[in-house]
Amino acid sequence: MRLRGRKGIREELERQSDLVILDPKQYKGRWSEFFGNDHPIHVELGMGKGKFISELSFRNPEVNYIGVDMYDELIRRGAEKARKFRVENGQPEEPENLALALLNIEHISEVFAEGEVERIYLNFSDPWPKKKHARRRLTHRGFLLKYKGFLNEWGQIHLKTDSRSLFEFSLNSFADMGLWMRNISLDLHGEGLREDLVLTEYESKFVEQGINIHRCEVLIGDRALEEHRRSLQEQSV
Repeated sequence: MRLRGRKGIREELERQSDLVILDPKQYKGRWSEFFGNDHPIHVELGMGKGKFISELSFRNPEVNYIGVDMYDELIRRGAEKARKFRVENGQPEEPENLALALLNIEHISEVFAEGEVERIYLNFSDPWPKKKHARRRLTHRGFLLKYKGFLNEWGQIHLKTDSRSLFEFSLNSFADMGLWMRNISLDLHGEGLREDLVLTEYESKFVEQGINIHRCEVLIGDRALEEHRRSLQEQSV
C-alpha cells in the first residue's frame, strides 16, 4: 500500500513535536522522559488512521500510548484525529499521554528497551496471505521474539483481525513458543457489540457488514501469567 500525502507533509509533522516522533529510536529506554512520568506504556503496531489509539488514550489517562506506523500520511491523519477527538470531548487539544511514531515495524527493537512496554495491540494487521510472505506477518516467530525483548513482567499482546487464516497462523505461532492465550474469540461481536472495547475504523465497517472479528490476548510477562492463574484458582473455589 502506498499513500499519497499532502505536499509539505514532513514539515507539518515536524511542527508537531509534542505529539509526532519522526525519529523514535532516540527515545529507546527514555520514553518516560518524553511523557514526563513512569506510567505504563501501551503500543499499537500499525495504527492506521488513529481512531483506536486516540480514543484509548482519551479513556485511560493513567496509561501512555504510542501509535506506530510507517506512512507519514497516516501519522498526519492520526495526529489530526487525536486532537479533534479531544476537543470534541471537551479536553485540551494536546494529548499528554499519546505519541505517534513514524517507523517500519521491522525496526521496533531499536525503539524500545528491555521491559519498557507493558502491552502491544495488533489490530487488523496485513495478513500477508502468500506462504512465501509468512515472515512479514506481525505474529511470526521473528516478530514475537522482538516483542518479548521489550515487554515487561506484565507484558501482553492483544490481537484483533478479520482474517481467519492470519488468526489461525497467529494461534499456532503463540502455541509453538509456549505462550499462554486467553479470551480467544472467533466472533467477538457475535452476541452484540462489545462496547467495553475500543473499535478501529476497519472494525466498525466489518461489524456493519456482518464480518466476524477474531480476537485473543497473549500473556508474555511472568506477573501477567501469575495473576491470570491466580484468578482462575479463585474462580474454581
